[in-house]
Parts: sequence; C-alpha cells; structure tokens
Amino acid sequence: MEILIAVAILGGLGLIFGLVLAAASRIFYVETDPRLEKLNECLPGANCGGCGYAGCGGYAEAVLKGEAPIGRCNSGGNECAQAMAAIMGVEAEEVTRKVALVRCSGAKTYDKDGNLVTGARIKAEYEGIRDCLAASKVGGNGPLSCKFGCLGYGTCVKACKYGAIRIVKGVALVNEDRCVGCMSCAAVCPRNLIVPVEPHRNVVIACASLAKGAVTSRGCTAGCVGCGLCKKICPRDAITVERNLAVIDYEKCDNCGLCATVCPKKLIRDSNVENLPDPAVPKK
Repeated sequence: MEILIAVAILGGLGLIFGLVLAAASRIFYVETDPRLEKLNECLPGANCGGCGYAGCGGYAEAVLKGEAPIGRCNSGGNECAQAMAAIMGVEAEEVTRKVALVRCSGAKTYDKDGNLVTGARIKAEYEGIRDCLAASKVGGNGPLSCKFGCLGYGTCVKACKYGAIRIVKGVALVNEDRCVGCMSCAAVCPRNLIVPVEPHRNVVIACASLAKGAVTSRGCTAGCVGCGLCKKICPRDAITVERNLAVIDYEKCDNCGLCATVCPKKLIRDSNVENLPDPAVPKK
C-alpha cells in the first residue's frame, strides 16, 4: 500500500511539473522568423569565423537583423550570397571566391653538404617552442635574416581546420582546393604575411619585404628588391612599387604574366608554388 501511495505522489508531481513546463513554454515562447532557418540552410556550416561571427548561425542571424551585409561568407561564395539575397528580397553583388596566399617565396634548398643555396637565409638556429610568434621574439625578429619572411614553424597550419596549409622547405604553402578562405591562418601569423587572393592566380608577388633592395638580397635570394621592371612592362599599369615592394592591383591585372618574364629574382614566376616537391632534408 505504501508503495502505491509513493508511486501516486511521484506521478502527481510529474503531472504538475509537466503542466508547469507546458504553461511556461507558452508564456515565454519567442516567435522565430522562418527566414532564419532558410538563411542557415544557404550557409555551408563550416563555422570557420571568416565572416567575423562565431559561426554560420551567428552570421545568419546578423543578416536577418540587418547588422551584417550579404556576401561575407567566402566559403559559400557567390552561390551562397545570391541565395541569401533572394530570401531577404534584396540584390547582392557578385562574390568572388578568395583563398589565402602566403607572401613569402623564401623556400629553402640545400646542396649535398647541407649548405643553404636558395631561399631565406638563416642567421641562427632556433630550438624553442615550435611557434612562429615565440620564434619571432628571439634574437631580434627571429632566426631568419629577413624580418619579413615566413618563419615556418606551423602556427598557421595548426589554425587551419581544413588541412589546407603545410610547411614545404621552411615556408607555409596553401592548397587552394582545400582552402575555404576563412583566413584563420592570417589571424595568427605574427608577420602578417597571409592575404586573400583569387584562387589559381599565377601572377602574384609572394613577398612582403619592405626593406631596401640590398638589404632584402642579403636576407633572401627570392625577395622583391623593388627594381620596378615588372611595373615598366605591365601593359595595364596594374603594378606599382610601394615602399620597396611591387604590388599588383588585381582590378587591372589580366594575368598575362609579362611581369614574370622580367623579374630578376624569378619571384613572380615562382609564386605559384602549390606543386613544389617535398623538402630535401639537409645533412647535419
């Protein structure tokens, strides 16, 4: 008998709490705009943060509230932008897909005795934490002679959720087919070497050195010396030299590649480096 009473009491309490929860759900119900779910369906669900929001859901909600413009999802590209625009009843500009570019061509090659032949010169051996920021704090801008060069300790590799970056010959390289353009890698690069560009562009200047030509040459065999030959030959005036560094205006550039033919450092020709062979292991 006592067991039946206990069961009845528990059942009654369960019924009461159920009724209270049902009433609370009605009282505190917040109506959701049906467009929010549709906006979320347009997004790739990568939650990469490249749009400036914590995830796709946060960006969709910001678009719905008018707090964020359509077209910030680089991973979703133009198809995503146009679909979101249709849901919101507005027109969106065409979105061009972007991928990350590491502005450094100082990939290192060695001779049979382990001596550096090409690439960024090393002024000291670094044996600390395998982190670019940590390395940049040691020995006056890090172990490289070029203070603008890629340190190659893989901080950007760790930041990439998609396995789109690897270290080849001491320099970070991007696999454009895997890159979604979230630029998480750029956020952790202590030397600000990583920038967004259109994918599969052969004509890019993969260098960030602002040093004078002689200084750059001492630090790296592949650095831009600001000679201006690429600027002179460009038929579309798409190249300028700013603070000793050649810069391409991609609104004008038609990817003709004439600049690559006159670059004394072969920097522009070698900037399309996705297919570099695996790095040789230098002899100790």
